[in-house]
Amino acid sequence: MINRDHKLPLTHQAKVLGMSRSSVYYKPRPVSEADLKLMRRIDELHLLYPFAGSRMLRDLLLGEDFKVGRLHVRTLMKCMGIEAIYRRPNTSKRQPGHKIYPYLLRDLAVTRPNQVWATDISYIPMKRGFVYLVAIVDWFSRRVLAWRLSITLEVDFCIAALKEALFHYGKPETFNTPSH
Repeated sequence: MINRDHKLPLTHQAKVLGMSRSSVYYKPRPVSEADLKLMRRIDELHLLYPFAGSRMLRDLLLGEDFKVGRLHVRTLMKCMGIEAIYRRPNTSKRQPGHKIYPYLLRDLAVTRPNQVWATDISYIPMKRGFVYLVAIVDWFSRRVLAWRLSITLEVDFCIAALKEALFHYGKPETFNTPSH
């Protein structure tokens, strides 16, 4: 896009294109052989430990006699497009366009079993990563009717827990799923 032989100076060409002047003069350097070897090993370790961040990867690499610091590992991870898989906040944000229903159970007196069931999903931190727990609970007795664990937030384990609760306890009058 930049033409060095054009009569318009490079600074003006950069301004017209909306790019910084310094990027016009930048010449990319090739990646060193040591970094390529390190990047290859980071990629292998990331496949084994997708939850590992730059600190953990640095420690694993130091155990394999790579002399590397955390910031260099972080830079290479960023260059490779790799990031640790971990629990992130705000997973229950409302989506625009989804209808918001009124909360009908606010003043309801729960007086018997199978009147109201509730379900929720929680994170359980583990030594290496985390798992998801879904539970179906009867509001009156506070009894856990069914539960399942999963390492992914797919819908299958939630449906399995609900089917088990329905099979053993029948259909409730109301099934409540809180929206956060």
